[in-house]
Amino acid sequence: MSGSDTPEGAASPAPALAALAAAHGVATEFLDWKDRPTTVAAETLTAVLTALGVEVSDPEAALTEHRNAGWRRMLPSCLVLTEGDLREVVAHVPAGDPVTVRLELEDGTTRELVQLENWEPDREIDGQLLGEASFALPADLPLGYHTLRADSGELDATGALIVTPKFLGFPASLGKRRTWGLATQLYSVRSNGSWGIGDLTDLTDLAVWSASEYRAGYVLVNPMHAAEPQVPMEPSPYLPTSRRFFNPIYLRVEAIAEYADLQPGERARIRGLFDQVQRRVGELDAIDRNQVWLAKEPALRLVHAAGRRPGREFAFAAYRDREGQGLLDFATWSALSLALGPDWRQWPEEYQSPETSAVQRFRDENAEEIEFHQWLQWCLDEQFRTAQAAAVEAGMELGIVHDLAVGVNPAGADAWALGSAFAGSVSVGAPPDQFTQRGQDWGQPPLRPDRLVELAYRPFRDMVAGILRHAGGIRVDHIIGLFRLWWVPLGLPATMGTYVRYDHEAIIGILALEAHRAGALVVGEDLGTVEPWVRDYLSARGILGTSILWFEQDWEVPGGRPYEPDEWREYCLASVTTHDLPPTLGYLAGDHVRLRHRLGLLTDSLDQELEHDRGEREQWMKVLHRHGLIDAGEDGTKDPAAVVLALHRFLLLTRSRMLNLSLTDAVGDRRTQNQPGTTNEYPNWRVPLTGPDGEPMLLEDVFTSERAAAACRLMDEGIHGES
Repeated sequence: MSGSDTPEGAASPAPALAALAAAHGVATEFLDWKDRPTTVAAETLTAVLTALGVEVSDPEAALTEHRNAGWRRMLPSCLVLTEGDLREVVAHVPAGDPVTVRLELEDGTTRELVQLENWEPDREIDGQLLGEASFALPADLPLGYHTLRADSGELDATGALIVTPKFLGFPASLGKRRTWGLATQLYSVRSNGSWGIGDLTDLTDLAVWSASEYRAGYVLVNPMHAAEPQVPMEPSPYLPTSRRFFNPIYLRVEAIAEYADLQPGERARIRGLFDQVQRRVGELDAIDRNQVWLAKEPALRLVHAAGRRPGREFAFAAYRDREGQGLLDFATWSALSLALGPDWRQWPEEYQSPETSAVQRFRDENAEEIEFHQWLQWCLDEQFRTAQAAAVEAGMELGIVHDLAVGVNPAGADAWALGSAFAGSVSVGAPPDQFTQRGQDWGQPPLRPDRLVELAYRPFRDMVAGILRHAGGIRVDHIIGLFRLWWVPLGLPATMGTYVRYDHEAIIGILALEAHRAGALVVGEDLGTVEPWVRDYLSARGILGTSILWFEQDWEVPGGRPYEPDEWREYCLASVTTHDLPPTLGYLAGDHVRLRHRLGLLTDSLDQELEHDRGEREQWMKVLHRHGLIDAGEDGTKDPAAVVLALHRFLLLTRSRMLNLSLTDAVGDRRTQNQPGTTNEYPNWRVPLTGPDGEPMLLEDVFTSERAAAACRLMDEGIHGES
């Protein structure tokens, strides 16, 4: 990439360092959001390679070591195939020694592999001459997780072989039909029965209402991942302690089966805690997770202490057996967190790994507390099952669609339990783009691509399987991160990060395999800076993209041109807005521009940005007028409520198979849930659902809202026709 720029004040990398980085999938140059070639600074490459465990003091020696690494293993640790692939597997043994390889399938059957000719020269590794043998893999292998086994004299080895679907697409429950659904930040949707925060009973009620009244096919919710087990609790659902397990703040205490068996006094104590949190947060124009958890956690402990009937005890034991070591580690971290503090990196060294003798002693001495945290996850599993079953019973083709966050809190459970699977001294972020021109550093440790392979992708596949257990779909936030992630070295600005590549064929394949087994679909949030071929690849694998109306522009035309309905993708989740933008009423008013100006996030002046935003809005008004969806002369300010409906009518004209209506748009809210690039400068993820009058709105009010009914009816009739 000749003529490229290096960040100001940074040194370009030497050729040997650049070659070493490229060998490890670390980008040495890239195109920025304005298509300008940029060379990655040597300082960045050195820091990222170090985070990958690469010795960078002698790049040429490290490159040789990298080339020899595969020869040190008798079998590869993990191979991921697409069904029907014609592939081979290689084995490395002492030169001249015979070797056999067989494949043990997931169903228990075995296949002996046929050896092929291999003319690769022997190679001396660590003073020993090794040879390479090749074996053919059958093209008719079933989907699933299989095991390779090699034998050579007294030597033997195993490796994982994963066969994934060629194409996922829509589940049989949907067939070739279109569907629509609501998107909601569940915590913001409070009801008279919830404890100051939207919960899983509220989700059940919202799903049943939208399905039975308006034939909605799904409800898309924010990430429900686990947060800290104590206050202060991280408000962002996109910075969880664990992505595999869920946040018990979403439990409805009274819906837990054992609540019915409580003594009157115990129920009275729980009712007192409920009344207490309602007094403190019920009328607040904010979601106060800390106050909610301070009331809900002791109530949950009361229910747990009541014990379980024999059948329930067997069910709980079966759940713990199924979730295995992962659940035990998560519950142990939760108990340790309460005892030692929320950041495991500040704990005494003997507790900083789940494998130490000190942690085992802690488990033995705190078995009841650890069981409590396992029990919370079991209760969540049951309430998710109830919600999904109720949604499907009410007529939803998909039911709950979960959101998968990009990463986890470095102080949290996953980072502690998975240890070296995460890279240290770097964090995940995003390069500068049109919307966030200074880049983003999300403060989350990235999973190491090399360790994922060594672990046969188990952390990823266990996480996806858990999320999809009681769901009809999963939205993968920033799915581009499964191809490449923007790593930002500690101490450097987000602008001085670089991309690190992952084996996207393996990860997307495993994602598709887990969704196939769950009868679910996958939506990839493919917004922002995206390599052109990536969307084509996802479509070819049957993964839906994401289309946000305001961003659906042909930028090859000077100034941009909104896409016409027949130019939209069929395989996508199409919506007018998203949680990183204001609801449509706010967007029409330019709220997002003024907010970013107030927070110092713009690089141009407020007037310039408002003028640019006005121009884009006027383009869309012309499109709506051309299709007969609004009256002539409407600019989005005369009757913005009518324009919101018109924009959703436009969605119905597109080819997109999965349409979405934000609950905030349905009820006439205008405040954004999140402003990217901020933490406490804006009350991100703490904004309750609000009605057109600016007052917080309960779920019961949604059910009687004429405005919400009109929006939902529009989507229903547009998909299914009038009935």
